Amino acid sequence: MKTLLIIPAYNEEDSIESTINSIMNEGLDVDYLIVNDGSKDSTAKVCRKFHYPFLDLSTNLGLAGAFQAGMKYAYRHGYECAIQFDADGQHLPEYVHILEEAIKSSDIVIGSRFLTQKKPISPRMLGSNLISLAIKITTGKKLSDPTSGMRAFNKRMIKYLALGLNFGPEPDTVSYLIKSANAKVVEVPVKMAERVAGESYLNPWTSFVYMLRMFVSILFMQLVRKRMEEAEK
Repeated sequence: MKTLLIIPAYNEEDSIESTINSIMNEGLDVDYLIVNDGSKDSTAKVCRKFHYPFLDLSTNLGLAGAFQAGMKYAYRHGYECAIQFDADGQHLPEYVHILEEAIKSSDIVIGSRFLTQKKPISPRMLGSNLISLAIKITTGKKLSDPTSGMRAFNKRMIKYLALGLNFGPEPDTVSYLIKSANAKVVEVPVKMAERVAGESYLNPWTSFVYMLRMFVSILFMQLVRKRMEEAEK
């Protein structure tokens, strides 16, 4: 299977080298592409120094824009599987082959932290439960870890996401693809590490806003997205 790891990176100069080293040390038979999302630090310089394959976006497009840029690359180069992989060291390369194996019989595979263990009690996990509920209500599909950023997509989904209208790697997109593209979604158990360096853009306030936005989008905005997509055709 021809697989591409898409690695969105924004201000990850302190972690990108160790992330790539971990991928290389795992001996994976995959390609990878760093998408430098208009970083203000030396992320691009690190990529050039070590000759990492990367797209250098001139402005910060956010995770959705960086992800779709990587998907367009995957589509144009004929990849059969694309895996979203964090640049900050939280995603562990030892699980890549598990996602690859699962994608052979699925459209989307989500690496779940909570498939075999309970979620901790926290405001963020409460938000995750609300998103799971919204997806269950709108699609009938139960997902234990809808906000996990470790996701694999097959060739059909790569095309859909590369050519679609503003598709980011978010729970509302997964929900939409289940409903509109009849996507088969499965979860596989994974563990995740702590961030190697830097700070997450998600603080308590932004986490709350993100969870609320996803909840509303899944329940109400999917109809708008469907109409916009139909208007594009």
